[in-house]
Amino acid sequence: MSDESIESSGADSPATSSREASKRSVSLRHALGWQEPEFYEPAALEKELERVFDICHGCRRCFNLCNAFPTLFDLIDATATGELDGVDKKAFSQVVDHCYLCDMCYMTKCPYVPPHPWNVDFPHLMLRAKAAKHRSGATGWRDQVLSSTDWVGAIAGIPVVVEAVNAANRSAWGRKILDAALGVHPEAPVPQYVSNTLRKQLRKDLIQAPMTGQPKDPIPAQTTRKLTRRPEVGPVRSGGGTRGKVALFATCYANRNEPQLGLDLARVFEHNGIEIALAEQENCCGMPKLELGDLEAVARLKEKNVPPLLAMIERGYDIVAPIPSCVLMFKQELPLMFPDDADVARIRDHMFDPFEYLALRHKAGLLRTDFARPLGKVSYHVACHLRVQNIGLKTRDVLQLIPGTTVEPIERCSGHNGTYGVKRKFRDTSMKIGKPVMQRVQASGADFYASDCPMAGHQIESGLENHPPPTHPLTLLRMAYGL
Repeated sequence: MSDESIESSGADSPATSSREASKRSVSLRHALGWQEPEFYEPAALEKELERVFDICHGCRRCFNLCNAFPTLFDLIDATATGELDGVDKKAFSQVVDHCYLCDMCYMTKCPYVPPHPWNVDFPHLMLRAKAAKHRSGATGWRDQVLSSTDWVGAIAGIPVVVEAVNAANRSAWGRKILDAALGVHPEAPVPQYVSNTLRKQLRKDLIQAPMTGQPKDPIPAQTTRKLTRRPEVGPVRSGGGTRGKVALFATCYANRNEPQLGLDLARVFEHNGIEIALAEQENCCGMPKLELGDLEAVARLKEKNVPPLLAMIERGYDIVAPIPSCVLMFKQELPLMFPDDADVARIRDHMFDPFEYLALRHKAGLLRTDFARPLGKVSYHVACHLRVQNIGLKTRDVLQLIPGTTVEPIERCSGHNGTYGVKRKFRDTSMKIGKPVMQRVQASGADFYASDCPMAGHQIESGLENHPPPTHPLTLLRMAYGL
């Protein structure tokens, strides 16, 4: 394996020095080393699984994070010896299947992460096992379809198809078909699709104008024009490690399932004097394929996404995305897969969660606080892929600037976890994982409940009684501004 390593989200860019200085204290994390032959070698992988599983068995601090650890500990406890050597190695795959790469064990629980000499990175070991399984051809076609969000969204969003797809997803017979075809549990929340995507709506609303300046490196011809809208008040102002100009990475979900998230983001940012733009093209960030272990597909998506995003950065834009998993992909997973790629590092340095961006603007005195209405009490679920970005509770901090608003954060897993929570095989387990969150929301008496991850919000909704749908934090902020 490679000895190369990088900080989990560190950077050296002078333009973002104040932001990045706080990241240099983050624990060291080794590069993934996925292009090395040993990464997929069965004997080497099994040896590393045995080493790490034995350490986990002796510690057991992570027993309550997800079902991967209870599965491992139950396998060990059922043996005659009560030790790992009594477990059939074929059963190791059961542990791997229950890991959905939330990263919470690495970031919050494990005392043996690098630079500890035991060098435990449980999520990336599970990723290695998933990648080896995928390379061997053992990945089922159902999982490959569910992780192809770009392709599924494009087909489902065809105008003559979208109504039929949505009607089927809302019907009992349609859910039975979906269960039979893709193993999606009939009671699991599945998203609606739209043909009028977020990118289409913003393209209609933004001003098309020639790009100014020249990038340092050649870029595709389709990125030579920008779609941008100037803020409604005053000139663009940089501050707090932000440039005051953002290119929106729409994400598959916001683009094709809930475009209102991106529209709310754009409206709030414009209200705060931030210029909004779109890169000319966008593909899936790669997180669904990463969770599947299809690292070659992740690499192909990276090659498609980097040039247009880099072009926007070269022209003075930061990047924001409304889905935490997509932000994490560019901040952490791609830099760990491609530690020597300067373009990936540059995108990492300019990629922001929306509320992280707004909090930095507030610290620099650039956030408007002319709120028009209070929100009351908000029960706020902190998404796992937001927590592991190590930026603090910026959504809570910004929402609590609103007079008459109290935000109660819940820092536990909702159980959704990508495609994990919708699969029949894992649905009951996912609901068990999310039950503490659902119980807290149910008992909160809050005026609103919210999660930065809209899919986690709907997972919580599926476990509540007599509650309206969740309201995304970006929507709450737009409401508070009276926009």
